[in-house]
Parts: sequence; structure tokens; C-alpha cells
Amino acid sequence: MYEEKNEALKAAEKQEYKDLVNRVKPKPPLLVNCLWAFGVGGLICLIGQLFLNYLLNIGMNKADAGSATAVIMIFIGALLTGLGVYDKIGEKAGAGSIVPITGFANVIVASAMEFKKEGYIFGVGARIFSIAGPTLLFGFVASVLIGLVALIIK
Repeated sequence: MYEEKNEALKAAEKQEYKDLVNRVKPKPPLLVNCLWAFGVGGLICLIGQLFLNYLLNIGMNKADAGSATAVIMIFIGALLTGLGVYDKIGEKAGAGSIVPITGFANVIVASAMEFKKEGYIFGVGARIFSIAGPTLLFGFVASVLIGLVALIIK
């Protein structure tokens, strides 16, 4: 009987604490955060589009220019992550910095840097895709499902 009352008291205290935290914690400026995400994500896409347009204007065909643009954007994302700049962009822009190619490069490089201290084989080599792996898996599954739906519709 005493244990049941004690458990009920602990549960009530936990709920009271959660309520207090929810009342006291600052509310994030949702509109400002959305504008930052939209602006930074759009800027990253604009930079990619400028590279693509430049490569097309110097005579590359569309497929090669698209591939070269992807490589350039991955390099920029990886370089900015290595220099510690991409994390600062992500702090301010939030989801806007997760534009697919540069965001993916950021995830790969950041996890490689995190596990470097464990060595190149058992650290970087074994764990580099620990964060990106689920992204790849669900991306592959989604693309297969979308491809099957497209095949069935046609």
C-alpha cells in the first residue's frame, strides 16, 4: 500500500515538473525560424542553380553539368563542415540547411570527424554511415516504391 502511494506521488511530481518546464521554457520564434530556413535553403539552391547555369553556358551538356553541379555542391558542403561553418549555418537556418546534397555531405563529414579519434578503420570506416545509413535506406525504399507505383500506373 505504501509503495503504491509512493509511486503515485512520484508520478504526480514528474507531471508537475513537466508542467513547470513547459510554462517556463521560452517559446521559439516560429515565423522567424521558418523565414531563416526558407532563405538559407533557397540560397543554397540558388548557388547550385548558378553553378548549373554557368556549366551549361560554357558548353557542357545537361547531364554532365548536372553531375558536375552535384559534385561541386557536395564539395562545398563537405568543406564548410570541415571548417566548422556549416554547423553555424545549421544553428541559424535549421531545416533550411538540410537541402539534400549539401545536407547529406554535412552528415557524412560530421560523422567522419566525430569518429576520427577512434581511428580510420574502426572509427571513420566503420561508423561513417551511422547517421547517413538510415537516410540512405529510407531513400532507397521510397524510390523503389515510387518506381513501382509509376510502373503500375503506366
